[in-house]
Amino acid sequence: MSEQNERHPMTTKRVLYEIAGMNDVRVRRDVEYGPSRAGSLTMDVYCPPAEATAPLPAIVIVSGYPDEGFRRILGCPFKDMASSVSWAQLLALSGIVAIAYTNREPVRDLDSLFEFLVDNAAGLGVDERRVGLFATSGHGPLALSRLATNASMPLRSLILCYSYTMDLENHAAVADAARQWRFANPLAGRSVDDLRRDVPMFIARAGADEMPGLNPALDRFITNALARNLPLTVVNEPTAPHAFDLVHDTHATREIVARILTFARSTLSVAEAESWFYLRRGKY
Repeated sequence: MSEQNERHPMTTKRVLYEIAGMNDVRVRRDVEYGPSRAGSLTMDVYCPPAEATAPLPAIVIVSGYPDEGFRRILGCPFKDMASSVSWAQLLALSGIVAIAYTNREPVRDLDSLFEFLVDNAAGLGVDERRVGLFATSGHGPLALSRLATNASMPLRSLILCYSYTMDLENHAAVADAARQWRFANPLAGRSVDDLRRDVPMFIARAGADEMPGLNPALDRFITNALARNLPLTVVNEPTAPHAFDLVHDTHATREIVARILTFARSTLSVAEAESWFYLRRGKY
């Protein structure tokens, strides 16, 4: 039986927002960024259709789960899910190089990917001074942990959608979910005070999210982040379920996706000439 036949239906769901030209995005597949005990680690690099005349900003689509589990349960690596592919295409049409990757040890491999990205920025067409992270669901804690004050990543932007974040005020919902679903939780035992204050964050909250403990933990994080005056933008869609960008076919969903792309362009200083030609043709 082929991998395609074995894939879980969720792996075929694309973002419910389209921009003309998504299939014209240029993709460099399976670029090796590091070794592991079980073989090479690779990434797919999505670039705008037209060759850029200067280095572009980049966003890494974070994978907080080992790919071994993704392949076993869902039938494909995270980078090959239709959600990862379509988000990468949308970002590329926004004038941003998007990167989706394989991993085996989520924390260490994300660090290795960033080291490779910085060391090989010129060859990848990336401006290493303008890099952001995008994460959903259980991938969120790993992405958020890269904002810890002891992290060395040169980040300019963080986007979280219906995401687990971190446990605060003696709660344990994120830790419980991490044990159940086996995603990385590097911020266990840390507080909002341990996060950098210079990286703008965008949080898309699904008001009807059904994942255990996700929204209570997210709400505590938002409250604490705002109390400490962190640069935070929050959008809440009251009727949206988990994974609303893939399953909640509404105008509100498409508005939120469009706002995420606008936030990404703004925080990464994307010039209008690098993206607007494509974005102005966006359609609902």
